[in-house]
Amino acid sequence: MLRYRLLGRSGLRVSEICLGTMSFGNNWGFGADKETSHQVLDAYAEAGGNFLDTANKYHNGETEEILGSWLEGKRHQNVIATKYTLAMDHSDPNTAGNGRKNLKRSVEESLKRLRTDYIDLLWVHAFDDQTPIDETLRALDDVVRSGKVLYVGISDTPAWVVSASNVMAELRGWTQYVGLQIEYSLIERTPERDLLPMAEHFGQSVLAWAPLGGGVLTGKYSRGDAEDSKRSGGNEARGRTSDRNMAIARAVDKVADELGASSAQVATAWVQAQGYNYIPIVGARKVSQITDTLGAASIELSPAHLAALDEVSRIELGFPHNFLASDGVQDLVHSEQRPRLDRRPGS
Repeated sequence: MLRYRLLGRSGLRVSEICLGTMSFGNNWGFGADKETSHQVLDAYAEAGGNFLDTANKYHNGETEEILGSWLEGKRHQNVIATKYTLAMDHSDPNTAGNGRKNLKRSVEESLKRLRTDYIDLLWVHAFDDQTPIDETLRALDDVVRSGKVLYVGISDTPAWVVSASNVMAELRGWTQYVGLQIEYSLIERTPERDLLPMAEHFGQSVLAWAPLGGGVLTGKYSRGDAEDSKRSGGNEARGRTSDRNMAIARAVDKVADELGASSAQVATAWVQAQGYNYIPIVGARKVSQITDTLGAASIELSPAHLAALDEVSRIELGFPHNFLASDGVQDLVHSEQRPRLDRRPGS
Protein backbone atom coordinates (compact mmCIF):
# COMPACT_ATOMS: atom_id res chain seq x y z
CA MET A 1 0.00 0.00 0.00
CA LEU A 2 1.13 3.52 -0.76
CA ARG A 3 2.12 5.77 2.12
CA TYR A 4 1.44 9.49 2.40
CA ARG A 5 3.54 12.63 2.56
CA LEU A 6 2.82 16.26 3.29
CA LEU A 7 2.80 18.44 0.19
CA GLY A 8 5.47 21.12 0.62
CA ARG A 9 4.90 23.40 3.59
CA SER A 10 1.24 22.49 3.83
CA GLY A 11 -0.97 20.13 5.78
CA LEU A 12 -2.19 18.38 2.62
CA ARG A 13 -1.58 14.61 2.68
CA VAL A 14 -0.77 13.10 -0.70
CA SER A 15 0.32 9.62 -1.73
CA GLU A 16 4.02 9.03 -2.29
CA ILE A 17 3.43 8.28 -5.98
CA CYS A 18 1.20 10.59 -8.03
CA LEU A 19 -0.93 9.30 -10.91
CA GLY A 20 -0.50 11.34 -14.07
CA THR A 21 -3.51 11.28 -16.38
CA MET A 22 -2.21 12.63 -19.69
CA SER A 23 -2.85 9.22 -21.31
CA PHE A 24 -6.58 9.34 -20.44
CA GLY A 25 -8.61 10.13 -23.54
CA ASN A 26 -8.15 9.79 -27.29
CA ASN A 27 -8.79 13.32 -28.55
CA TRP A 28 -5.13 13.55 -29.49
CA GLY A 29 -5.23 10.26 -31.38
CA PHE A 30 -3.68 8.14 -28.63
CA GLY A 31 -4.45 7.13 -25.07
CA ALA A 32 -6.86 5.05 -23.02
CA ASP A 33 -10.63 5.19 -23.47
CA LYS A 34 -12.95 6.13 -20.61
CA GLU A 35 -13.52 2.55 -19.41
CA THR A 36 -9.83 1.68 -19.34
CA SER A 37 -8.97 4.99 -17.68
CA HIS A 38 -11.46 4.25 -14.92
CA GLN A 39 -9.90 0.80 -14.45
CA VAL A 40 -6.46 2.41 -14.04
CA LEU A 41 -7.91 4.87 -11.53
CA ASP A 42 -9.54 2.02 -9.62
CA ALA A 43 -6.24 0.10 -9.43
CA TYR A 44 -4.44 3.20 -8.20
CA ALA A 45 -7.08 3.89 -5.54
CA GLU A 46 -7.01 0.25 -4.38
CA ALA A 47 -3.27 0.64 -3.78
CA GLY A 48 -3.96 3.64 -1.53
CA GLY A 49 -3.32 6.35 -4.11
CA ASN A 50 -5.11 9.67 -3.66
CA PHE A 51 -3.03 12.15 -5.71
CA LEU A 52 -4.28 12.70 -9.27
CA ASP A 53 -2.52 15.07 -11.67
CA THR A 54 -4.23 16.37 -14.80
CA ALA A 55 -4.45 19.55 -16.91
CA ASN A 56 -7.10 21.44 -18.82
CA LYS A 57 -5.04 21.02 -22.00
CA TYR A 58 -4.83 17.22 -21.86
CA HIS A 59 -6.80 15.85 -24.81
CA ASN A 60 -8.40 19.30 -25.09
CA GLY A 61 -10.42 18.85 -21.91
CA GLU A 62 -11.41 15.20 -22.40
CA THR A 63 -9.02 14.02 -19.68
CA GLU A 64 -10.63 16.25 -17.05
CA GLU A 65 -14.05 15.01 -18.14
CA ILE A 66 -13.00 11.37 -17.74
CA LEU A 67 -11.56 12.12 -14.34
CA GLY A 68 -14.67 14.04 -13.30
CA SER A 69 -16.95 11.13 -14.20
CA TRP A 70 -14.82 8.76 -12.08
CA LEU A 71 -14.76 11.14 -9.10
CA GLU A 72 -18.50 11.00 -8.48
CA GLY A 73 -19.06 9.75 -4.94
CA LYS A 74 -15.36 9.87 -4.05
CA ARG A 75 -14.32 13.47 -4.62
CA HIS A 76 -13.23 14.27 -1.06
CA GLN A 77 -11.06 11.14 -0.75
CA ASN A 78 -8.86 12.36 -3.60
CA VAL A 79 -6.45 15.24 -4.10
CA ILE A 80 -7.04 16.73 -7.55
CA ALA A 81 -4.30 18.74 -9.22
CA THR A 82 -4.91 20.42 -12.55
CA LYS A 83 -3.13 23.08 -14.60
CA TYR A 84 -3.71 26.16 -16.68
CA THR A 85 -1.55 28.19 -19.11
CA LEU A 86 -1.50 26.31 -22.43
CA ALA A 87 -3.68 27.52 -25.31
CA MET A 88 -7.16 25.99 -25.47
CA ASP A 89 -8.28 27.98 -28.53
CA HIS A 90 -5.47 29.06 -30.82
CA SER A 91 -7.72 31.65 -32.47
CA ASP A 92 -8.14 33.49 -29.15
CA PRO A 93 -4.90 34.77 -27.57
CA ASN A 94 -6.53 35.16 -24.16
CA THR A 95 -7.11 31.41 -23.80
CA ALA A 96 -3.36 31.05 -23.28
CA GLY A 97 -0.75 32.40 -20.91
CA ASN A 98 -0.63 33.17 -17.20
CA GLY A 99 -2.72 36.33 -17.17
CA ARG A 100 -5.73 36.88 -14.92
CA LYS A 101 -8.31 36.47 -17.71
CA ASN A 102 -7.03 33.05 -18.79
CA LEU A 103 -6.72 31.95 -15.17
CA LYS A 104 -10.34 32.83 -14.37
CA ARG A 105 -11.71 31.13 -17.48
CA SER A 106 -9.51 28.06 -17.03
CA VAL A 107 -10.51 27.50 -13.40
CA GLU A 108 -14.23 27.85 -14.15
CA GLU A 109 -14.08 25.43 -17.07
CA SER A 110 -11.93 22.90 -15.18
CA LEU A 111 -14.40 22.92 -12.29
CA LYS A 112 -17.23 22.05 -14.71
CA ARG A 113 -15.32 19.25 -16.42
CA LEU A 114 -14.11 17.81 -13.11
CA ARG A 115 -17.64 18.09 -11.65
CA THR A 116 -16.40 19.68 -8.46
CA ASP A 117 -16.59 23.05 -6.72
CA TYR A 118 -12.92 23.23 -5.75
CA ILE A 119 -9.48 22.25 -7.01
CA ASP A 120 -7.00 20.98 -4.43
CA LEU A 121 -3.87 22.08 -6.29
CA LEU A 122 -3.65 24.39 -9.28
CA TRP A 123 -0.41 24.36 -11.23
CA VAL A 124 0.88 27.15 -13.43
CA HIS A 125 1.66 24.85 -16.37
CA ALA A 126 4.61 26.73 -17.84
CA PHE A 127 6.47 30.04 -17.66
CA ASP A 128 4.86 32.88 -19.61
CA ASP A 129 7.46 35.59 -20.16
CA GLN A 130 4.82 38.06 -21.40
CA THR A 131 2.82 38.22 -18.18
CA PRO A 132 4.17 40.05 -15.09
CA ILE A 133 4.72 37.57 -12.28
CA ASP A 134 2.90 39.84 -9.81
CA GLU A 135 -0.25 39.65 -11.96
CA THR A 136 -0.11 35.85 -11.92
CA LEU A 137 0.55 35.69 -8.19
CA ARG A 138 -2.23 38.09 -7.25
CA ALA A 139 -4.71 36.30 -9.52
CA LEU A 140 -3.74 32.96 -7.97
CA ASP A 141 -4.15 34.39 -4.49
CA ASP A 142 -7.63 35.60 -5.44
CA VAL A 143 -8.81 32.14 -6.57
CA VAL A 144 -7.40 30.66 -3.36
CA ARG A 145 -9.23 33.24 -1.24
CA SER A 146 -12.42 32.50 -3.19
CA GLY A 147 -12.23 28.85 -2.09
CA LYS A 148 -12.17 27.52 -5.64
CA VAL A 149 -8.48 26.53 -5.26
CA LEU A 150 -6.78 25.35 -2.07
CA TYR A 151 -3.06 25.35 -2.99
CA VAL A 152 -0.93 26.48 -5.93
CA GLY A 153 2.20 25.12 -7.57
CA ILE A 154 4.34 25.91 -10.58
CA SER A 155 5.63 23.76 -13.42
CA ASP A 156 8.28 24.02 -16.11
CA THR A 157 9.64 27.41 -15.04
CA PRO A 158 13.20 28.72 -14.46
CA ALA A 159 14.44 28.69 -10.89
CA TRP A 160 14.91 32.45 -10.74
CA VAL A 161 11.25 33.03 -11.62
CA VAL A 162 10.00 30.59 -8.98
CA SER A 163 12.33 32.06 -6.38
CA ALA A 164 11.35 35.65 -7.12
CA SER A 165 7.68 34.65 -7.10
CA ASN A 166 7.77 32.99 -3.70
CA VAL A 167 9.68 35.87 -2.13
CA MET A 168 7.23 38.38 -3.60
CA ALA A 169 4.27 36.31 -2.39
CA GLU A 170 5.73 36.05 1.10
CA LEU A 171 6.40 39.78 1.37
CA ARG A 172 2.93 40.74 0.12
CA GLY A 173 1.01 38.12 2.07
CA TRP A 174 -0.09 36.19 -1.03
CA THR A 175 -0.31 32.45 -1.52
CA GLN A 176 3.08 30.84 -2.15
CA TYR A 177 3.89 27.89 -4.39
CA VAL A 178 3.97 24.68 -2.35
CA GLY A 179 5.16 22.47 -5.18
CA LEU A 180 7.43 22.43 -8.21
CA GLN A 181 6.67 20.15 -11.17
CA ILE A 182 9.58 19.40 -13.47
CA GLU A 183 11.05 16.70 -15.67
CA TYR A 184 13.42 14.70 -13.48
CA SER A 185 14.83 11.22 -13.88
CA LEU A 186 18.11 9.34 -14.10
CA ILE A 187 18.48 10.57 -17.68
CA GLU A 188 17.41 14.16 -16.89
CA ARG A 189 19.29 15.38 -13.84
CA THR A 190 19.98 18.97 -14.93
CA PRO A 191 17.40 20.33 -12.42
CA GLU A 192 20.03 19.51 -9.78
CA ARG A 193 21.92 22.63 -10.81
CA ASP A 194 19.41 25.23 -9.62
CA LEU A 195 15.79 24.05 -9.52
CA LEU A 196 16.22 21.41 -6.84
CA PRO A 197 18.33 23.51 -4.42
CA MET A 198 15.75 26.27 -4.84
CA ALA A 199 12.87 23.89 -4.08
CA GLU A 200 14.67 22.63 -0.98
CA HIS A 201 15.17 26.19 0.24
CA PHE A 202 11.45 26.94 -0.03
CA GLY A 203 10.37 23.55 1.30
CA GLN A 204 8.55 22.73 -1.94
CA SER A 205 7.60 19.22 -2.95
CA VAL A 206 9.16 18.19 -6.25
CA LEU A 207 6.75 16.41 -8.58
CA ALA A 208 8.87 14.61 -11.17
CA TRP A 209 7.28 14.03 -14.54
CA ALA A 210 8.74 11.48 -16.97
CA PRO A 211 10.55 9.58 -14.17
CA LEU A 212 10.89 6.71 -16.65
CA GLY A 213 12.54 8.93 -19.24
CA GLY A 214 9.73 8.51 -21.76
CA GLY A 215 9.96 4.74 -21.43
CA VAL A 216 13.73 4.52 -21.89
CA LEU A 217 14.20 3.41 -18.28
CA THR A 218 11.63 0.61 -18.48
CA GLY A 219 13.98 -1.75 -20.30
CA LYS A 220 11.91 -1.37 -23.45
CA TYR A 221 14.95 -0.50 -25.52
CA SER A 222 17.92 -1.57 -23.38
CA ARG A 223 16.74 -5.16 -23.04
CA GLY A 224 15.95 -5.50 -26.75
CA ASP A 225 18.30 -5.89 -29.71
CA ALA A 226 20.31 -3.01 -31.11
CA GLU A 227 17.75 -2.22 -33.80
CA ASP A 228 14.85 -2.17 -31.34
CA SER A 229 16.72 0.31 -29.17
CA LYS A 230 16.98 2.73 -32.10
CA ARG A 231 13.35 2.45 -33.22
CA SER A 232 12.16 4.80 -30.54
CA GLY A 233 10.38 7.57 -32.44
CA GLY A 234 10.06 10.73 -30.37
CA ASN A 235 12.53 9.55 -27.76
CA GLU A 236 15.27 9.35 -30.37
CA ALA A 237 14.36 12.80 -31.65
CA ARG A 238 14.66 14.20 -28.11
CA GLY A 239 18.01 12.53 -27.57
CA ARG A 240 16.61 10.16 -24.96
CA THR A 241 18.14 7.11 -26.66
CA SER A 242 21.68 8.50 -26.77
CA ASP A 243 24.55 6.15 -25.97
CA ARG A 244 24.85 7.74 -22.53
CA ASN A 245 21.19 7.25 -21.73
CA MET A 246 21.22 3.66 -22.96
CA ALA A 247 24.13 3.00 -20.59
CA ILE A 248 22.03 4.46 -17.75
CA ALA A 249 19.09 2.26 -18.79
CA ARG A 250 21.29 -0.85 -18.71
CA ALA A 251 22.49 0.11 -15.22
CA VAL A 252 18.85 0.36 -14.12
CA ASP A 253 18.21 -3.07 -15.65
CA LYS A 254 21.14 -4.53 -13.71
CA VAL A 255 19.84 -3.22 -10.37
CA ALA A 256 16.36 -4.45 -11.23
CA ASP A 257 17.64 -7.95 -11.93
CA GLU A 258 19.53 -7.99 -8.64
CA LEU A 259 16.38 -6.98 -6.74
CA GLY A 260 13.97 -9.14 -8.68
CA ALA A 261 12.10 -5.99 -9.67
CA SER A 262 11.15 -4.34 -12.94
CA SER A 263 13.27 -1.58 -14.44
CA ALA A 264 10.32 0.80 -14.18
CA GLN A 265 10.10 0.14 -10.45
CA VAL A 266 13.80 0.86 -9.94
CA ALA A 267 13.71 4.10 -11.96
CA THR A 268 10.67 5.30 -10.01
CA ALA A 269 12.18 4.25 -6.67
CA TRP A 270 15.32 6.26 -7.50
CA VAL A 271 13.26 9.46 -7.68
CA GLN A 272 11.63 8.66 -4.34
CA ALA A 273 15.04 7.94 -2.81
CA GLN A 274 16.15 11.53 -3.43
CA GLY A 275 14.23 12.68 -0.36
CA TYR A 276 10.91 13.06 1.42
CA ASN A 277 9.79 15.91 -0.86
CA TYR A 278 10.29 13.96 -4.10
CA ILE A 279 7.13 12.49 -5.63
CA PRO A 280 7.24 10.78 -9.04
CA ILE A 281 4.32 11.26 -11.41
CA VAL A 282 3.59 8.00 -13.23
CA GLY A 283 1.14 7.43 -16.03
CA ALA A 284 -0.46 4.35 -17.52
CA ARG A 285 -2.66 3.37 -20.43
CA LYS A 286 -3.26 -0.12 -19.01
CA VAL A 287 -3.92 -1.54 -15.56
CA SER A 288 -0.86 -3.78 -15.83
CA GLN A 289 1.36 -0.72 -16.27
CA ILE A 290 0.14 1.12 -13.18
CA THR A 291 0.20 -2.07 -11.10
CA ASP A 292 3.82 -2.67 -12.03
CA THR A 293 5.00 0.89 -11.48
CA LEU A 294 3.30 1.21 -8.09
CA GLY A 295 5.49 -1.68 -6.95
CA ALA A 296 8.25 0.93 -6.64
CA ALA A 297 6.82 1.86 -3.25
CA SER A 298 8.10 -1.42 -1.84
CA ILE A 299 11.54 -1.22 -3.48
CA GLU A 300 14.43 -0.19 -1.25
CA LEU A 301 17.59 0.73 -3.11
CA SER A 302 20.75 -0.03 -1.16
CA PRO A 303 23.58 2.53 -0.81
CA ALA A 304 25.53 0.45 -3.33
CA HIS A 305 22.67 0.56 -5.83
CA LEU A 306 22.24 4.31 -5.39
CA ALA A 307 25.98 4.86 -5.80
CA ALA A 308 26.07 2.82 -9.01
CA LEU A 309 23.12 4.68 -10.49
CA ASP A 310 24.59 8.02 -9.45
CA GLU A 311 27.94 7.21 -11.02
CA VAL A 312 26.53 6.35 -14.44
CA SER A 313 24.05 9.26 -14.55
CA ARG A 314 25.96 12.06 -12.81
CA ILE A 315 26.07 15.45 -14.53
CA GLU A 316 28.44 18.38 -14.35
CA LEU A 317 26.86 21.12 -12.30
CA GLY A 318 28.91 23.77 -14.07
CA PHE A 319 29.55 27.34 -12.94
CA PRO A 320 29.28 28.58 -10.26
CA HIS A 321 28.66 25.28 -8.49
CA ASN A 322 31.92 23.53 -9.40
CA PHE A 323 33.87 26.72 -8.83
CA LEU A 324 32.43 27.31 -5.37
CA ALA A 325 32.93 23.66 -4.35
CA SER A 326 36.63 23.64 -5.23
CA ASP A 327 39.05 23.36 -2.31
CA GLY A 328 40.79 26.61 -3.15
CA VAL A 329 37.60 28.66 -3.13
CA GLN A 330 36.33 26.86 -0.03
CA ASP A 331 39.54 27.83 1.75
CA LEU A 332 39.09 31.45 0.69
CA VAL A 333 35.44 31.57 1.76
CA HIS A 334 35.71 29.62 5.01
CA SER A 335 39.47 29.81 5.77
CA GLU A 336 41.83 26.86 5.83
CA GLN A 337 40.40 25.88 9.21
CA ARG A 338 37.11 24.75 7.64
CA PRO A 339 37.69 21.01 8.29
CA ARG A 340 37.67 21.83 12.02
CA LEU A 341 34.45 23.85 11.92
CA ASP A 342 31.24 22.29 13.18
CA ARG A 343 28.47 22.44 10.59
CA ARG A 344 25.19 24.09 11.36
CA PRO A 345 22.47 21.70 12.55
CA GLY A 346 20.66 20.26 9.58
CA SER A 347 23.21 21.47 7.04
